[in-house]
Amino acid sequence: MRLTLPHWSGALAVRAAAFITVMCCALAALLGVLVHVSVTDQTVGQARDLALSRLADATEAYEAGDRLLPGARVDPAELPPSLRRLAVSGQRGTMVATYRGRPAMWAAGPVAGHRALGVAVDYSQQSRTIAGLDESIVWSSALAIGATVLVGVFAVTRVTRRLHGTARVARRISAGDLDARVNDPRTKDPARPQDEVAAVAAALDSMAASLQGKLLSEQRFTADVAHELRTPLTGLHAAAELLPPGRPTELVRDRVAALRTLTEDLLEISRLDTGRERLELGTEALGALAERVVRASGTDTEVRVLRDVRVETDRRRLERVLGNLVANAHRHGAPPVVLTVDGPVVTVRDHGPGYPEYLVAHGPQRFRTEGGATGHGLGLTIAVGQAEVLGAALGFGNAVDGGAVAVLRLPGGE
Repeated sequence: MRLTLPHWSGALAVRAAAFITVMCCALAALLGVLVHVSVTDQTVGQARDLALSRLADATEAYEAGDRLLPGARVDPAELPPSLRRLAVSGQRGTMVATYRGRPAMWAAGPVAGHRALGVAVDYSQQSRTIAGLDESIVWSSALAIGATVLVGVFAVTRVTRRLHGTARVARRISAGDLDARVNDPRTKDPARPQDEVAAVAAALDSMAASLQGKLLSEQRFTADVAHELRTPLTGLHAAAELLPPGRPTELVRDRVAALRTLTEDLLEISRLDTGRERLELGTEALGALAERVVRASGTDTEVRVLRDVRVETDRRRLERVLGNLVANAHRHGAPPVVLTVDGPVVTVRDHGPGYPEYLVAHGPQRFRTEGGATGHGLGLTIAVGQAEVLGAALGFGNAVDGGAVAVLRLPGGE
């Protein structure tokens, strides 16, 4: 069974929890060892002093010929061999061992005849005390580690939740929702301490507001320019129609037509920018629609229908998207240009130099062209905007063997 982490968790929370756990375990182990060693040394020292004191009394009684005290004997069978050898060699020593099946502190020393006098002091109570202390250390350490980890994880997850919230807002902004804001409470109240997460949130909100302001200014400029140009261009078009036939007249009419097309493109972009476009849905056969678009373009474009489908879409907008893709392929690419229908996926490919790197990475940008290309970069911008209105995904890339590839993925399809 795989462990599923909460949605707010991540590498930072897991690493912080692991670090806190390791540090708590290390600290608990260190303190436990220090307490155990200190208490054990004190307990063993007291038992050793008592055993040596009784050994001194027993040695004095043995040398005086008196009766030995209880627990003191010459060459007792239970005396540890190492302690016996130490006593026979003429030295005194102590050792914790057993006596009659119970823990005992042995003390031994030399007596006449190269023999060992041993004294056993009951060590059961001290042994139980140390064992109880060790058990208490283990349980208290476990409780302390658990409590510390819970508090630490709670504190870390509060930070990670705020970071994840900031990341979600950043993703919404990158997806085009410029109204999204983090609105961290710490940034609203100067009296509250400002941490690093609040600083990041404030910077993201400020960036989004600045970006939104600049985009709105650009949209207003585009709309204003388009509306201001429309009236004089209408008059200019009417005046051009009154000119006498000839080459200069054709050039004037051609430039006026180009200006009218540019103005209509700007108006369409301004309408798309407002986000108030409404779909007029109908069911269309995608293969037949693609062939109509190619015929209307008047270009030498090959249409391949691998798998035809009927889609519910806005015919006018879809024709606009495909028409712009085909026109762009012929204007900036090289023949052959192929439009392929494979279910709800439409691909337009040419065999020219391909799309610029900035366009593949970030999508088309209005009024930007590279490599000496002509135009204003509005055709693909309109195509992307109309595709978004249709709920379709339009992507741009370059083929491995050369050429630009635009892929339109329509929703649904039957």
